[in-house]
Amino acid sequence: MKRVLTIQDISCIGRCSLTVALPVLSVMGLETAVLPTALLSAHTAFEGVYKKDLTEVLDPIFHHWKSQNITFDSISCGYLGSVEQIAMVREYYSFWKGKALLFLDPVMGDHGKLYTGFDEAYVKEMRMFCQSADVLLPNLTEVAYLLNIDYKNLPRDKEGYEQLARELSKLNHGTVVIKGISLTKTAIAVLAYQAETGDMVFCEREKLRMEPFGTGDIFAAVCQGALTKGMKLKNAVELAMDFVLECMKRTMDDPTRRWYGVNFEEALPFLIASEDDSAYYI
Repeated sequence: MKRVLTIQDISCIGRCSLTVALPVLSVMGLETAVLPTALLSAHTAFEGVYKKDLTEVLDPIFHHWKSQNITFDSISCGYLGSVEQIAMVREYYSFWKGKALLFLDPVMGDHGKLYTGFDEAYVKEMRMFCQSADVLLPNLTEVAYLLNIDYKNLPRDKEGYEQLARELSKLNHGTVVIKGISLTKTAIAVLAYQAETGDMVFCEREKLRMEPFGTGDIFAAVCQGALTKGMKLKNAVELAMDFVLECMKRTMDDPTRRWYGVNFEEALPFLIASEDDSAYYI
């Protein structure tokens, strides 16, 4: 069994970050270790959220793992709450570079704006961190900030996003997966580019009339699991999109729960069955 690590926060209420990454990676048949960066009473869309920063525990945990010669087949990183944490996790990635497949979801903002508490210094540090990752998984807002372009001037066609993917890959000289592309009112797409081979993948699925929390975290977890297990980039992206869509469909008839993320638990059997579907391995 392969062992993976996911580095991000724990939101005690609201399906996102570690509370979705851990079960998703586990059902994909991967031994999943966690390195929590913060403890939150609920995800940050709730009011009055209690937050406990866990920066002080990161180095002791990392150095203990080093002393025990613990290895990972892949490592992913999601939400980090400060420039200091980015610098620390960059150091960990430098240690594991070449020893594990390194994923980074450069969580900074959405809908054209940075999240509360983040500024240009944070963006600058995140750009540097991107150089350490083998696979980048930004949304459109993060693409704009990483490339220092105006969010309002993002492309309106597939070719434009292909050029952005090539530009973004210059940061990490690896794979780039751009999430949340919407070229029509009825579809949502992901574009993936592999710098080493020049392969470009454009995957489009039905766009549902809902924007629940945590779907980006679910998508990133499935991508990590699939690529760690040797699935091709095209198939990994398709599997991740199919699973997210299935999760959202399971939530459509449960509108009061959308605030808490998608009902991904009900869709886990779909993910388990899909992993064995030969169509994803063609």
